[in-house]
Parts: sequence; C-alpha cells; structure tokens
Amino acid sequence: MSNRLAEIFDDHELVGKIQRKLPYLFRLAESESSRAGKVGMQVGSLRERILVAMLIYKFGEENVRSEIPITQPEVDAEVYGTPISIKTITGGTFSGVKLVWTVDPEKAREFFDRYMPCCDILLVQIKWGDVGSFCWIPLSVQRDQFTRMGRKGYLKLPRQGTNPRGVEFAKEAMSAMVVSEKTRRIAIRWDVVQPEYDAYQRWIEYWRSD
Repeated sequence: MSNRLAEIFDDHELVGKIQRKLPYLFRLAESESSRAGKVGMQVGSLRERILVAMLIYKFGEENVRSEIPITQPEVDAEVYGTPISIKTITGGTFSGVKLVWTVDPEKAREFFDRYMPCCDILLVQIKWGDVGSFCWIPLSVQRDQFTRMGRKGYLKLPRQGTNPRGVEFAKEAMSAMVVSEKTRRIAIRWDVVQPEYDAYQRWIEYWRSD
C-alpha cells in the first residue's frame, strides 16, 4: 500500500493539480457549508469527499472504497483494500487533529485506552493566505512515534469539565510525524479565492425542470 500512495507524490501532473485545485475546492466546500457567514461542522465531510474523489481520479473507482462501516471510526476510505484516514486542520500548528469524535467521556476514555495506530493518514493543513501542505503519514511513522511517546504523550483527552468532542492527536506527536523523513509532503499556497456560488440555484433549476 505504501508504494501506491507514494504514486500520488511522484505524479508531477497530479501534484500540480493538487496545488492548483485544492484551495479552490476547499473554499467551495466552505461556501456550501456556511450560514450567515459561519462555516458549519459539515465542511469536514465535504473536504473528505473532495479528497476521496482525488483518490478515485488517481486509482480508479474500482480500487477505492468510500462506503466504510461506522464500526471503523478512524477509516474514511480504502485504496486497494488498505484503510486510510483523512484529516484536515486549519492554522499554523497541528493541534486539534481529531482521531475520533464523541461527546461521551466514557467512550472517549475507552477509545483512548484501546487505541493503536491502524491506517495510513492523508493530512491537509489549510493556511489561508499562507503556505500549508498535503501530507501522507505512513502507518510505520505513526507506530514509531506511538512507541516513542507512549499513549499519554501521543494522544490527548478532553479536559474534565469541558465540552468533550473526542480524542485528539497530541500536537507534539502530530508535528513530529509531519516532519518525519518518511512522510511525503506537497506544499500548497492557500490563496484566498472566492468561487461564485449560489446555495439555492441548482435546487431552483431542479424545481424548474419537468
């Protein structure tokens, strides 16, 4: 599997498309999930679909599985039968990258206690008006870092008394994995573009059609 994902980063034409198109597509996703000027939580699902579509474009629909059971909370897609987790983060640091979303503190603790790295990660760092990245973090890099830092150093539970939203990677762990020599990266200039978008136009067109 590692060699297959490496093909993304060795495909110069695709790398160019990722650098040119991803900021526009992610801005479009924000427009689709915004209301009264605020971006909603559903933007994460739209970003995920954009990246899965890229995988399908690269590897073919027959080799990419996107309908993943909810019993696999970390897995967002499978490429040639191998699971992949897709993560996006906005900002200059790598804090707040979620492993699993849950408002139940007991389930968060249970996930924390049982967790072991299980799949490769595709991570997009969004930095509007600056340079971010598109990264592939192999499973081997995650396991090495997990062993080095231990469970409590690698993972972060929500503080007691706060509104829990799940288990995160510790910022130090994610930052170290991103700069690993085994991690592949594409630099992306996140120019602020504003696509022409009307939230209702396509639905109006459906109503107008016979």
